[in-house]
Amino acid sequence: FIKDVALMRDRLFMQWQDLDCLGRIYVAEEGINAQMNVPETHWEAFVAGLYSMPEFKDVPFKIAVEEPDYSFLKLTIKVKEKIVADGIEDPSFDASNSGAHLDAEAFNEAIESGATVVDMRNHYESEVGKFEGALCPDSDTFREELPMVEKMLEGKENEPVLMYCTGGIRCEKASAYLKHRGFKNVSQLEGGIIQYAHEVKEKGLDSKFLGKNFVF
Repeated sequence: FIKDVALMRDRLFMQWQDLDCLGRIYVAEEGINAQMNVPETHWEAFVAGLYSMPEFKDVPFKIAVEEPDYSFLKLTIKVKEKIVADGIEDPSFDASNSGAHLDAEAFNEAIESGATVVDMRNHYESEVGKFEGALCPDSDTFREELPMVEKMLEGKENEPVLMYCTGGIRCEKASAYLKHRGFKNVSQLEGGIIQYAHEVKEKGLDSKFLGKNFVF
């Protein structure tokens, strides 16, 4: 939880501008969503600076691209009402009550056990790559996707449900939403497809992701 979002936005901008960081970042009371380039020579200073703030202590990093080229042209940090627009207006909804986090090995085992797998990305992302057997909503936004997924899972409230997305952020809120709506056994892929790919490679696991991971 970030108490003064505007102040945090300015603090991050000054800190990251000095480190030559580029990217597109959203900051809200509920947290931060950042896609960034961080110069390798400034990485340790970047991590130390971020972890020095209680709001971001030990926040996980998902390293998606390790290339010398820049993915962004400037540093943009915007204040948002929510880091992921979800359309949820229910005041009793608790976004922190998310599903269990599974690493790559546990996620593979859950797939093999017959759990229902749900892709929480937009349709154009799942069209180029997805986990085998996954349900893929034909949605353009996260806001319209949540009710779609709930309808697709109708009757499976007591069955194991696995969710995944690119980096794990959408699943934090989506898994909490399903639990709020009465689903009893909801899990999510820790770190999303990005971390899954790293773990599969490092541990020599069988990859159950088919195709390519769409990275903005």
